Amino acid sequence: MGGHGEQIDPADLRVSHAEREHVLDLLQEALSRGMLDSAEFDERSGRAQAARTRRDLNELVIDLPVRASGVAPVTDSVVDSSDAIELRGWFSSLKRRGDWVVPRKLVLRPRMGSAELDFTEARIDHDVVEIEMDLAGGSVELRLPEGASATMDQVEVIGGSIEDHRKNIDQHGRPHFQLTGRVRWGSLEIRGPRRKLFGGR
Repeated sequence: MGGHGEQIDPADLRVSHAEREHVLDLLQEALSRGMLDSAEFDERSGRAQAARTRRDLNELVIDLPVRASGVAPVTDSVVDSSDAIELRGWFSSLKRRGDWVVPRKLVLRPRMGSAELDFTEARIDHDVVEIEMDLAGGSVELRLPEGASATMDQVEVIGGSIEDHRKNIDQHGRPHFQLTGRVRWGSLEIRGPRRKLFGGR
C-alpha cells in the first residue's frame, strides 16, 4: 500500500491552456532574438502545445537566458547584492512577511506564480523603496504600512492590471514605494495593513 502521507511533486502538477500559451510567447520572443532557430522553435512549440505537466514546460525554457537564466524549475531563488534583493521563481509562491529587513531596491521576477510581500511589520531604514516589477503570467500583492505612499505610473502593463485598493492615501507619506518595470498577463495589487478582528490584539 502506498500514497499515505505522500505529496505530489509541484513539477508534476497539470498545466492550463494559459500556461502553455505563456511558454509559447517566451519561445516566440527567444526566436525573435536569435536564441532559437526556426527548427528548434517549431519543435519546442509542438512540445509546449502537448505539455501535460509543469516539468514538461520547464524543460522547454530553462536554457533561455532571456527569461530563465539562473532560475531553477518550480522553485524560487534570491539574489542579494548589497542594497538590492532579487526574488524570482517559476510556478512558485514568493512570500515575505513579519520582521524582515527591506533593502533599498527589490526586483520581483515571478513566472506564472505569485508574490506576496507584507511590509507592515518589516524593518525599513530608508525613506524610499524601489520595487522593479518583471511579472509574467502571475500575481503580486504588496501590503504597505499605514501612512506609506506609492507611485505606479512607471509600470508598463501588457494584458494585465494594477490597482491600489487603499483609501485616502497621502501621496507624500513615508516610506514611499516607487514601482517600475512591467506587468504582463498578470496582476499587481497594493493593500494596506490587515484589519484586526474586533477585540484582537
